[in-house]
Amino acid sequence: MSTTQTIELNPYQQKLLEVPEEVDLACLGGRAAGKSYALALLALRHAEQYGERARILYIRKTYAGLRDFELVTRELFGMIYGTSARYNSTEHIWKLPGGGHLELGQIEGHADLNKHHGRSISLLLIDEAGQYATPDVLDLMRSNLRGSKDVPVRMVIAANPAGVGHGWIRKRYVMKSRPWRPFREERSRRTWVYAPGTFEGNQFIDRQIYKAQLEAACQSDPELLRAWVDGDWSVARGAFFDSVLDESRNVVDPWDEMPIEGHWKHGPRMWPHWLAHDFGSTAPSVTYLMAKSPGAEYQGKFYPRDSIVLVDELAAVSRDNLNQGLGWTAAITGEAIVEFCKRWKVKPLGVADDACFARTGHANSIAEEFRRVGVYFDPAKKSDRISGWQMMRRLLADAGKPDVPGLYVSRACEYFWATAPYLARDPKRIEDLDSSGADHGCDAVRYGLMRQSREVHVSQLRL
Repeated sequence: MSTTQTIELNPYQQKLLEVPEEVDLACLGGRAAGKSYALALLALRHAEQYGERARILYIRKTYAGLRDFELVTRELFGMIYGTSARYNSTEHIWKLPGGGHLELGQIEGHADLNKHHGRSISLLLIDEAGQYATPDVLDLMRSNLRGSKDVPVRMVIAANPAGVGHGWIRKRYVMKSRPWRPFREERSRRTWVYAPGTFEGNQFIDRQIYKAQLEAACQSDPELLRAWVDGDWSVARGAFFDSVLDESRNVVDPWDEMPIEGHWKHGPRMWPHWLAHDFGSTAPSVTYLMAKSPGAEYQGKFYPRDSIVLVDELAAVSRDNLNQGLGWTAAITGEAIVEFCKRWKVKPLGVADDACFARTGHANSIAEEFRRVGVYFDPAKKSDRISGWQMMRRLLADAGKPDVPGLYVSRACEYFWATAPYLARDPKRIEDLDSSGADHGCDAVRYGLMRQSREVHVSQLRL
């Protein structure tokens, strides 16, 4: 750097600065690790190295977050440059002495992307990335990364565990490699490093007092404490189903076939079964085959009477974005459902999102398109969201009890297990699910649970 000012770093920040600039960074630690200050340091170094060719963009979802980072940069740049660094508080742009620019931008959704369309960015910094339910906006921003041949472009994200974006961050970065080992991220085709950190290595705070504060705040929530202290991405703290969903109780091995009869002490009885569907095209389309136990054993496991089993799923979802569909039309989706049902030797009957039955103009409804290919759905009781979630939570909580019905989910339902444990509560209505997350699978389950008064019996479904 051109300045002689010495900047003291904590070990985590030092380690981040040692990662080659050609490698993208996922700074995914616990609280107070020094991530935001590290982003400011990365911006400072980039501006010092590349001068007027440095075009840096820092992104937060809220303006309040921008103000927090503005204070961080004022402290750092003031220490290094004094009054030579100029900040335009209207445009939220730093102009640094060497000619580099750092812009602080607020991006909440797709509508905000127009502000940055066509612009060239050499360093993209995204703070509190877990506030974004899906990565699609951030992926689109990445398309602005471009610079001259001798200026490396780079993307850096920072996030804490929990929050609405927990699932996609964990899947995309945390589960790909061990910490600090480079890996190739499929969507960006870039090399990334998952870089975790905790406050334990931050000598600039009173760690003992800070930990005591966290422990006091989390007396009844050990998962939250692990997330805040350890940066533990395996926790599902704050998730809607965190207190009722437990893989050790709710998961079952994949079934070989649909049981036609169940055997118990009073003789054979049918297993009712049906489909539950949530339609999407740009959003995921998810279908579940659900079965209701007559109080019987199947493949060595006893299911109390009226227990519900998610036997299998058909999910049209992007491999890289759990909240993005494959663009399937109703006809294509219907044909896929027919093939799905043929494998299980059941007829495609059940319940679907009531939006499938809406007609726009002279076009057929989605339900009508389904019927053309032989898929027959009734409208779901979609309006009673809270009752549906209450039923789902109760059944999940009761799974594993010997004498009451529960909700059991096959390991084959990969979309369910990739999304349900991490879906957040609605911050304004805690008894409801935050619908900005990848809730499409859970919506389908809710529809299926609420339609039990209209059971489709096996005798109706046999081929």
